[in-house]
Amino acid sequence: MNKYFKVTLCYVICFIFLLMMPMKALAVPAIEAPSYILMEASTGQIICEQNAEERRSPASITKIMTLLVIFDHLGMGRVKLDSEVMTSAYAKSMGGSQVFLEEGEVQSLETIIKCIAVASGNDASVAAAEFIAGSEQEFVNLMNQRAKDMGLANTHFEDCCGLSDSDNHYTSAKDVAKMSRELITKYPQILDYTKIWMEDIVHETSQGSSSFTLSSTNKLLKMYEWTTGLKTGSTSKALYCLSATANRDNIDMIAVVMGSPSNKTRFQDAMALLNYGYSVSALYEDLNEEKLPAVPVKGGVQDEAALIYQGPFHYLDIEGSDLNSIEKTISLPPLIEAPVQRGDAVGEAVYKLNGQRIGSVSILSDVTIEKAGYKDYLIKVWKLFCSL
Repeated sequence: MNKYFKVTLCYVICFIFLLMMPMKALAVPAIEAPSYILMEASTGQIICEQNAEERRSPASITKIMTLLVIFDHLGMGRVKLDSEVMTSAYAKSMGGSQVFLEEGEVQSLETIIKCIAVASGNDASVAAAEFIAGSEQEFVNLMNQRAKDMGLANTHFEDCCGLSDSDNHYTSAKDVAKMSRELITKYPQILDYTKIWMEDIVHETSQGSSSFTLSSTNKLLKMYEWTTGLKTGSTSKALYCLSATANRDNIDMIAVVMGSPSNKTRFQDAMALLNYGYSVSALYEDLNEEKLPAVPVKGGVQDEAALIYQGPFHYLDIEGSDLNSIEKTISLPPLIEAPVQRGDAVGEAVYKLNGQRIGSVSILSDVTIEKAGYKDYLIKVWKLFCSL
């Protein structure tokens, strides 16, 4: 054998040995922030965390809940994007990050959302709160109720923008990740605003018209190409906080850092967490769009109930498993008894990986079927007779 062939053979053998060696999991990166968490959005699975349930001052990442309550009201139709929001003297008086709204100035709710999501405007946050709830305090009550409904045990708000240094205004990295997940999965249109780097708005006041440039506080938009949002925050008490969202390979990640020692560090920490998450994660997704067979109904005004999946199924793997080996089994009863309400669970789709159950999706009735009475049976007999 010539020398070139021997060298090539040596490389091939070494490469084969490397492939045969068990792969070691990548180590979680060193993070300077004392409290952090990394979560995948579609499943809510936590990939890594440190002191994630520790109560800390959140600064302006408070506005994640502010935006969530605003979008709840939009979703319920109580307000619209083109609703007119007037700035009060109190809203104008807010310090810190602001977009310099004037007392009496009117902006659309959509513009106010941009002012909050892009420039972290405290004045805009209070203007929105007063518009939706009548006062900031009433809006804060809605925020706290929303947190309670979500089971956020380590969260309590005193204002809607995060200016408060009160010890009674707190949240945790895990709770921030949960509210971030709720916002971006229930209202994905928020990302249309949080991805804005710069945009001009127009102030129309009694002094005339003037242009103002909203500039994003989230520098990750320029530092990390897969960034989609979400919110920054900093005060002397909270130090530097960030809830960073990103989408890469159709996987949505949420990295939350709290108490970071510097502005630069919080972005570096978030990028390190996101890169780690994407390096170890693979997402299995079943949209569950195929048609399901109808199930017979006993004693109903209809003989069959059409079925639908409750929704898609997602599974995040961080162990390097072969996701192509996931098996799906449909479990349905031979029949169901009337009455049946639309949305009732009548079965499930079960997913297994290497023989182990990894999750399920409920199968629901897509119709309401009342219990048949004497008259209904007579009609059924008559139809049967006519068909003969």
